[in-house]
Parts: sequence; structure tokens; C-alpha cells
Amino acid sequence: MHSEQNLNALAFSATVHCLTGCAIGEITGLAIGTALGFSNLGTIVLAVVLAFFFGYGLTSLPLLRSGMALGAVVPIAFASDTLSIATMEIVDNLIILAVPGAMDAGLDSLLFWGSLAGALLIAGAVALPVNRWLIARGRGHAVVHQTGVHG
Repeated sequence: MHSEQNLNALAFSATVHCLTGCAIGEITGLAIGTALGFSNLGTIVLAVVLAFFFGYGLTSLPLLRSGMALGAVVPIAFASDTLSIATMEIVDNLIILAVPGAMDAGLDSLLFWGSLAGALLIAGAVALPVNRWLIARGRGHAVVHQTGVHG
């Protein structure tokens, strides 16, 4: 059983880990979609797909490098990151859609980058209690820590 302080630290670490992957994917997807003139829906779909790709990738690479087989890594990545990434993506994209003009702002716009940064920070704050709840139950990022590769 985790102490409250240890549980909070693990949840924070898991949230930062997931937020990193989400941010890489979200920024890349929104930048590509905006630069290429995709529709709002097309841009968001690309950003969400890339957020999951990079989120799962950041979890999977160290496990694969440790010698674990891909067949063992995939379910661990899904179990550890899916709910956290999904939470962040829902919150992040709802905020970006709610900020007037954010989806139509160009890549050289403070509105684009400011709304994206703010949305990612809020999404991380919303995902923190989700990750804490999962870890307290031996789920989420706790699954990765059980491998001994992370942490």
C-alpha cells in the first residue's frame, strides 16, 4: 500500500509522463492540421491519434529496450496510459474548441499557442486525480512500475 505522499508523487509522475506524450502528439497534430488547412474535426482527429501514439510510445520504448517482447508491452502500455490520455485529450480539445478563434488562429499566433498551452495544463490537472485513483488500485501507471523498468 502506498503512503499518501508516495501515491501523490507517483500520480504526479504518471501525469507528467502522459502529459508529455499528449503534448507532443497534440502540438504536432494541431500544427500539421493548421498548417495544411485541415477542418477543425480533421485537425483534432489527427492531434488525438498522435497524442495516443506518442503517449503509448513513451511508455513502450523503455520496456522494449529492456528486452520485453512487443506482445507483452502493448497491453501494459494500453493499461497504463489509456484512461489518462483519453482524459487529457477530451479536456484539452474541449478547451481549445471553447476558446473563440483558437482553432482558426495561425501558427504564428499567440492565441493558438497560448490556448494550447493553457488547455494542456488544465488537462494535466484534470488527469492527476484520475491517475491517482488508478495507481491507488494497482492500475494505470502502477502496471508499468510493476515491470521494474520504470521507477
